[in-house]
Amino acid sequence: MKAIVISKPGGPEVLQLQQCPDPHPGNGELGAAVSATALNRADLLQRRGLYPPPDDAPQEIPGLEFSGRVETPARSASGFKAGDRVMGLLGGGGYAERVVLHESLALPVPKAWSDEEAAAFPEAYLTAYDALFPQLGLHPGETLLIHAVGSGVGLAALQLAKAAGAIVAGTAGSQEKLDRAAEFGLDLGICYRETCFEQSIRDFTAGRGCQAIIDFVGAPYWERNLRCLAPMGRLIVVGLLGGAKAEADLALVLRKRLRVMGTVLRSRSLWEKAKLVDRVGRHVLPLAERGKIRPVLDRILPLREAAEAHAYMESNRNFGKIVLQVSG
Repeated sequence: MKAIVISKPGGPEVLQLQQCPDPHPGNGELGAAVSATALNRADLLQRRGLYPPPDDAPQEIPGLEFSGRVETPARSASGFKAGDRVMGLLGGGGYAERVVLHESLALPVPKAWSDEEAAAFPEAYLTAYDALFPQLGLHPGETLLIHAVGSGVGLAALQLAKAAGAIVAGTAGSQEKLDRAAEFGLDLGICYRETCFEQSIRDFTAGRGCQAIIDFVGAPYWERNLRCLAPMGRLIVVGLLGGAKAEADLALVLRKRLRVMGTVLRSRSLWEKAKLVDRVGRHVLPLAERGKIRPVLDRILPLREAAEAHAYMESNRNFGKIVLQVSG
């Protein structure tokens, strides 16, 4: 099969299209022909040698999600048969013509979605759903602040939160991104280059603060996030784009009775991932079938242009997901 391989740690230029051995399904796994895959920040870190994949995943082929068609059903004959459209979560290896994955990490593709939309679903919506509901415990009527609302996970969180009846504020680096996010229900857009987001949240909530925050930035926003939260508010850190080390005012955490948590998806056990995939299948896919949610695509490039796709993502210009078309 053809696959994009990280030839050595470095910039986008180290991504090379090569011939690689086909993967073969093991016990409980299904094999699929890949139609499309999507970029994630973890791919950029892995390319630079900063985020090694799990031991049981392909070590030189990036890619955490895919869409395609089942070639080899799992021996247990769970629910997928040869030819079924499928999308799924991977530990790596998505930038390739074929993948294998445990059957519990696969989901059926909604009928109205393209292969490219399906490829953009697993990582973003599983991350967003897990952060919003099992962890943050978001309730209807609560105010949620999403940083980087124009990112793949940010837009997934926006759609899911609005479907659940939440009020959503979001930050982005340009008014253009905020205007586009408003089309998906964003109630308050904050351009962080021009406006203090803490003051905007205070004004928007009449001084109370928001009940929940999803943060991808990390250290630079740590203290500012805590000041934004209402008493008994919750903060979940999903990314560390701005850095990992920050000083903490623990008195503020105590006084406001705040809850702070972090999350990562890739390193979880198969059992944890399977449980999350099952919940998303039961609670999120019905929203997709009713047209309530849909992955937002920034652009679609052929697999051979993976280096260009990485360079574009590193420029932070994308609104939604960047997809690599593998076949079809």
